[in-house]
Amino acid sequence: METPDFFDVESSDPAATAPPDYARPGSPGLWAAGERITWVAGLVLALSSFMGWYAGSGVGVKLAVIGWHSGVLGKLVFFIGLAVLAIVALRESGFELPPSIPESLLVLGLGALATIFVLIRIISIPDAVLPADGRGIGIWISLAAGLGVILGGLLRAAEEL
Repeated sequence: METPDFFDVESSDPAATAPPDYARPGSPGLWAAGERITWVAGLVLALSSFMGWYAGSGVGVKLAVIGWHSGVLGKLVFFIGLAVLAIVALRESGFELPPSIPESLLVLGLGALATIFVLIRIISIPDAVLPADGRGIGIWISLAAGLGVILGGLLRAAEEL
């Protein structure tokens, strides 16, 4: 008497039985783009401190002030961008933070801090850079990069869930 086979022994590959629309956690896609978005936004955030944040004109002179020369907040934006890059580089090299410090929340907090610093500089032009009468493209790039770090942190948090 022969017993029926309930399990197909010949096809032991679980990937062959998975539906084609199933998105695996390691597969590329929007949710797996969190780390890529984080390091690109961190790099742009660090470099944006050396872009023109303010522009203006005086008597026969046009001037542009980079973020590094706009005060302490411009320098802090640069170092926050470096910190985000260091977190990504350490993770890629195999160093992981303790479980009590979620990496995605740390990146999210750094992005929020950088965005707040840039928003302060958008709202109030420091007296040291006057007669700058407008904002340059660099400060808007800094704002976009800060928001990109926040987005990368949110996507990484979604990956960890």
